[in-house]
Amino acid sequence: MHFLEAYALPGNPALAGLAALLGLLVGSFLNVVIHRLPIMMLRETANFVAMERGEALPHQDRYNLCLPPSACPHCARPLAPWHKLPVLSWLLLRGRCSFCQTRISARYPLVELLTALLFALVAWRFGLGATGLAVMLCSAFLIALAFIDADTMLLPDDLTLPLLWLGLLVNLNHRLVALPDAVLGAAAGYGVLWLIFWIFKLATGKDGLGYGDFKLMAALGAWLGWQALPLVLLLASVMGALLGLALMVGGRHQRGQAIPFGPCLAGAGLLALLLDGTWLNLTHFAY
Repeated sequence: MHFLEAYALPGNPALAGLAALLGLLVGSFLNVVIHRLPIMMLRETANFVAMERGEALPHQDRYNLCLPPSACPHCARPLAPWHKLPVLSWLLLRGRCSFCQTRISARYPLVELLTALLFALVAWRFGLGATGLAVMLCSAFLIALAFIDADTMLLPDDLTLPLLWLGLLVNLNHRLVALPDAVLGAAAGYGVLWLIFWIFKLATGKDGLGYGDFKLMAALGAWLGWQALPLVLLLASVMGALLGLALMVGGRHQRGQAIPFGPCLAGAGLLALLLDGTWLNLTHFAY
């Protein structure tokens, strides 16, 4: 028992390697979530609207994170087990479907490698005890939210709300921050972005943020505590400005065109989690 506890301590290279392997597998699943969850939401909305109108449901087949089995989105041929190996399959297939030779996006191995890297860093920083596993879970949620928002400009309640409640539950025993700080963080995270939204809307007549951003900021507050929120928001704003500038320079963005803020919030939150939030705590600089 003492051996297992010692093995799960931070700073263990073997543990970080094991966490990276776990991250590859989790990243492969996150690719499924990133692709399928927005489709599930659209199908659910279409079915609800049809039901309200008394029309036949447009989507009656089962479509979730498990069914139907994974297939090429272009030729619809089911994938063989060896097509699903994280990163390795993409390399062996040279980034193309083995059936129709359509190019497979490099985003799939990117998500897997990113998850592996983050899991390794979390294991190095926190170990593989309850805190480390909780932070890995939070990291997985944030990766999924970042990529879904980048693709669709949506931050699904199916991810933001469970992330918020998980943050409060994790901090019941002051695991990352004190529970009162987590509760205040959740309320302040939502309230601050809600206030910014309405100030911007009244000043310009436009929506500068989405309600999903409020909920994601509330979730970050639940994990990190209220003290970390000002600099998390500052970091996310800087990331957003740099992202917008990069997109404009690359000709992929027009001035005044909306950009997703979720990836910036997720990136700032991940940075805060890995650094334990101490450097993001404004009260730290008051002394």
